[in-house]
Amino acid sequence: MQSRTNGIDRIYLDHAATTPLRPEARAAMLAGGELWANPSSPHGEGRAARAALEDARARLKQALDWDGEVIFVSGASEAATLALGRAKGGARLVSAAEHDAILKAAPQAERLPVLPDGSLDLDILSEAVTGREQPVVAVQQINSETGNRMDLPGIGRMVREAGGLLLADCAQGAGKFALPDADMCILSAHKFGGPVGIGALLVRNFALLEPGGGQERGYRRGTENFPGVLAMVAALEACSDPYVDAAVLEPMQRVAERCRAGVGEGESGGVWLADRLADPTPYIAAIAMPKMSGSAQLMRLDMSGIAVSQGSACSSGSLKQSHVMTAMGMDEDVAARMIRVSFGWSTTRSEVERFADAWLQLATG
Repeated sequence: MQSRTNGIDRIYLDHAATTPLRPEARAAMLAGGELWANPSSPHGEGRAARAALEDARARLKQALDWDGEVIFVSGASEAATLALGRAKGGARLVSAAEHDAILKAAPQAERLPVLPDGSLDLDILSEAVTGREQPVVAVQQINSETGNRMDLPGIGRMVREAGGLLLADCAQGAGKFALPDADMCILSAHKFGGPVGIGALLVRNFALLEPGGGQERGYRRGTENFPGVLAMVAALEACSDPYVDAAVLEPMQRVAERCRAGVGEGESGGVWLADRLADPTPYIAAIAMPKMSGSAQLMRLDMSGIAVSQGSACSSGSLKQSHVMTAMGMDEDVAARMIRVSFGWSTTRSEVERFADAWLQLATG
């Protein structure tokens, strides 16, 4: 997606942080504003809003092939807090590479280690869930910093066999990949072209949660964000398969080849993290450049009109090394030279070409 600032045509490649609003979502949100009334009100306008809200709920379930319940919330952070705070179960267990929203929602949770390839250590998971009464295990579908996809089918089987519950953080996966077979799933609309401030917690059935609120079947406090719900569902319905065409991303292979040429040499190239991951996805690329810090790369690329990031937006302003990279045992020097480039529905091949040219110029300059 291009814009123009100070005479420079800018390119946005930070979709894992937030994705531009889809036109379908914008139109749905405006339509929701025209229809707006409190869906809990008993008058005709309120009943009309309630009918549209429930229609949107049914459409979301159909789009995701989800036959459980849907609780509309303000976003992934609220969904995580609701799920981990009110799930009926015992000990909370979370992957050490989870997003900050999960870690902060359950600060006392036991952290499960990940392997250098970003996957969860299943041997330790097995030990952690064995003998515990209905443990609640939270694992992301796709890591927002590395792009690694977790083995949720295998993790889910292990958790279920132990009598536990699986909470899948699907913020980076929804709209791109099918939902995993989980007891609860977290959605965030602005990760797939919906607006900021709306998301959902999908629950296999309400019996898994303690109620607490006057809205959303008694499981949430606060008036529903009706226009946001309509926009989120419209954005989800607009997602295609594949989410980004492979031809759009082909120029990144030039960056990957340069990285591979320099692995172990430290002169040319760098680290293409996907080569080290258990199951890399194409929409997030983590790259380390030799001899230049990630923050310096960000500044240089930004001056060239290209927006990328250093890991999760929630922690990119911190001077601390990423907890994800630490959990994976990443060398501190490599982690400090890592940037994240992420792609979305509006990304074009010419934008990826321009990034590849700019990165290679920095790497070889």
